Amino acid sequence: MASANPLQWQHGQGERPGSSDLPRRNTGLAAPVSEGQTDDDLLDAYSRTVSQVARRARPSVAHVTVRKDGREAGAGSGFVFTPDGFLLTNAHVVHGAREIHAAFADGAEYGARLIGEDADTDTAVLRLEGGSSVALPLGDARRLRPGQIAVAVGSPLGFGFTVTAGIVSALGRSLPGFGGRLIEDVIQTDAALNPGNSGGPLLDSAGQAIGVNTAAIASAHGLAFAVSINTAQWVAMELMRHGRVRRASLGVAGGIAPLPRRWVRENDWPASTAMRVQQVIPGSPAAGAGLRAGDWIIGAQGEPVSQLSDLMHWLGGNAAGQVLPLKILRPRAGVLEVLHVLVTPTVR
Repeated sequence: MASANPLQWQHGQGERPGSSDLPRRNTGLAAPVSEGQTDDDLLDAYSRTVSQVARRARPSVAHVTVRKDGREAGAGSGFVFTPDGFLLTNAHVVHGAREIHAAFADGAEYGARLIGEDADTDTAVLRLEGGSSVALPLGDARRLRPGQIAVAVGSPLGFGFTVTAGIVSALGRSLPGFGGRLIEDVIQTDAALNPGNSGGPLLDSAGQAIGVNTAAIASAHGLAFAVSINTAQWVAMELMRHGRVRRASLGVAGGIAPLPRRWVRENDWPASTAMRVQQVIPGSPAAGAGLRAGDWIIGAQGEPVSQLSDLMHWLGGNAAGQVLPLKILRPRAGVLEVLHVLVTPTVR
């Protein structure tokens, strides 16, 4: 990307590779501090958590190198997410590659084949050619809370299997993608990322992948971003089944935001977040259905829309031309009005 852009895609140039007691589920909540605990006790607990996460991730994380026109053209990271050798990485790491190789911490190295890439979410899927692999368990980004532990594993500047740790700084961010469109539902973290980290996993304290590391602000400290694992998993399934991501469009722009607490409380709604519409494109299906800027899309097909990946689920595959029932929350003169509308998405 141009140097004027503060976003630094974590794609190194010419870089070379260099049983757990984890809980089954991460609640995102730390144990309460007991009377008599010292700072050293707390630090040891934190260190144990990070080291356990790193040990669990070690067999699954790969240093990915690419060659274009017979020469090494860059490198990044990736991780195995299925037992039969499929890897997740970033589209900008492998775009235009003629040869791809994946090297693991145990010294094993395999060729890899590009299954598909999606520039709109900077996500790509690779398939190892031969060898065995250990799949990294996938988490659920919808369960994340700001402040919980986040661990990044990758190969920054070619230093293989480097571990950095921080916290989830914020959720629901938007980020300019490799393809020029905004990537929605991005996780912000202060875990240090550098060129070569791209495509590696962002993990929670249970050792589950919660995101795919993709970019950092080059001129800032502690501003890094990862594509939500929910988004990446949905894209990966599309790429594996069809070789491309099939999308339909409503014709709206917006982002995930907290719903008014009073409405959630009074209506016993199962989700505390929804998509707030910021713009409705004239002549679009959403405009034809009467949606307006300021509306909240809180449900689709009777299911909550608490993350953008929830809505993407209903806009994938053969959604174009199919009627999609939406549940809308519209503020009007201090009153929250609930609307049920029918929208017919078109192909984007």
